[in-house]
Amino acid sequence: MKSLKKTRRVQIIVVAVAALALSTGLIGFAMRDGINFFRSPSQVMAEPPAANEVFRLGGMVEVGSITRGQGETVSFRVTDFCESVPVTFRGILPDLFGENEGTVATGRLVDGVFVATEILAKHDETYMPREVADAVGVQGSPNAAANAQECEYHGENYATSGRDT
Repeated sequence: MKSLKKTRRVQIIVVAVAALALSTGLIGFAMRDGINFFRSPSQVMAEPPAANEVFRLGGMVEVGSITRGQGETVSFRVTDFCESVPVTFRGILPDLFGENEGTVATGRLVDGVFVATEILAKHDETYMPREVADAVGVQGSPNAAANAQECEYHGENYATSGRDT
């Protein structure tokens, strides 16, 4: 009788571990397409993503770069003050979207142009997402490259004038 109870407990534990592993695998598989990684324009130019990869591009809207096309199509450039990436968006822009303002766009890179499906703008005068602040070099961020004339992205940081910042 005791051996039957012991066998039943082992079976229950094995089934519970298998169910946990299966559910973890299914959750990971379901989230695979829902995770969008943030990239700055320097990262995009240094390491272009695959054509079908959806990611988030963040930086500042370049001054003088906003052009409105026919209908709801808008073109502009996103910069981190080192590199710029042309962006096209078809839709209604947020009210706070403008030149020299922080933005994060979700979409994919197609033939060197970022085709955005969603545009986010900062919501007040002082807020900027940490990733965008790091990318554009807001003072105090580890990747402060905003004051550099020439910037190169090397994996985790920027190199300027032969020195790492």
